[in-house]
Amino acid sequence: MTASICAMLYLIDASVYVFRAWFSMPEDMQDGEGKQVNALYGFTRFLGDFLEHTKPEYVAVAFDTSHTNCFRNDIYPEYKANRDPAPEELKQQFARCREVTRALGLQDFAEQRYEADDIIGTLVTRMRRKGMRSTILSRDKDLAQLLDAGDVMWDFAGGKRTHYNDVPEKYGVRAEQIVDYLALAGDSVDNIPGVRGVGAKTAAALLNHFDSMDEIYARLDEVAGVPVRGAGTLAGKLAASREDALMSRRLTKIECNVPLEIEKNSERKDLKRTPPDMELLNALYDKADFGQMLRRQAERIIAHT
Repeated sequence: MTASICAMLYLIDASVYVFRAWFSMPEDMQDGEGKQVNALYGFTRFLGDFLEHTKPEYVAVAFDTSHTNCFRNDIYPEYKANRDPAPEELKQQFARCREVTRALGLQDFAEQRYEADDIIGTLVTRMRRKGMRSTILSRDKDLAQLLDAGDVMWDFAGGKRTHYNDVPEKYGVRAEQIVDYLALAGDSVDNIPGVRGVGAKTAAALLNHFDSMDEIYARLDEVAGVPVRGAGTLAGKLAASREDALMSRRLTKIECNVPLEIEKNSERKDLKRTPPDMELLNALYDKADFGQMLRRQAERIIAHT
C-alpha cells in the first residue's frame, strides 16, 4: 500500500469550535474598536493546538453560512426554526475566524445553500475515491453516517475518538443506519419531527430487526414482534407518521455532492496545508489585540511544517 493511499484528511466542523469558544471564553475580550473577540481567540487557539500537536498534512475547515436559506428549509420551513439566531457580536467573529483559518495555511469552505455537514460529506466522499481516509473533528452525531472503515470522528476538546466499528456501541446502529435512525427518532436540536412516539432506543431496536426504514414500512405487520416495549402499538405510530418519517430522512441525510470550488485535477494538492503566513497573522492578531502566545505558537507550527 502506497503512502498516498494511507493519507488522512482532517475535516473540521468549525461551528462546533467557534460556539464552544463563544460560550467558554470571557465576554469582555475586545479589540481596540470595542468588538468582541472571545470566539475568535478561542477558535484560533483550538486551531493552533490542533496543528501543533497533530501536524496534519491535509486539512479542510467547513463553516456554516446557511441559516434560513439552506435547501433543507425548502423541504421543511421549520427546520432549525427552534434555534435563536446568532447574536451580531458572534456573527462578525465568524468572518474573522475564516480569515485566521486561511492565514494559518488551511483551506476553508462555506456554501449559502448547504451546511458544513454537507461540505464535509462531499469532501469525505470525493477524497475516499482517491484512497484517502478521513478524520472528522466534531461532536455532531449526524456526521457518523459518513464513516467507513478507516475513518474517525474526533471530539478534539473531549479527547474522544469514534471509529467506524465503534458506532454500533455508541448509537445502537451501524454507521450506514444513522440516517434512518435519526429520521425515525427525530432530532429536537434541529427540529426534525421523526415518528411521534418513537425514541432513540425504539428506533435502534427497529433497525436492528429490519435493517432499514424501507424494510420497516414494507413489513409493518411484523413490527409487533420486535422485542421492545410498546411493540403492539408501534405499527400504528409508524403508519400515522410515515410522511414525517420520509421527510425527516431527507433532512437527516447529508448531501455529498455539493458543487465546491475545487480544481478537479488537483483536489489533494488544494487540501494540502501550507505554512502559516506570519505577516498576515500578525496583522490579524494586531487588529484583535492578541498578545504573544498565539504568535509564538504560529512560529512553532511554521518551524515544524
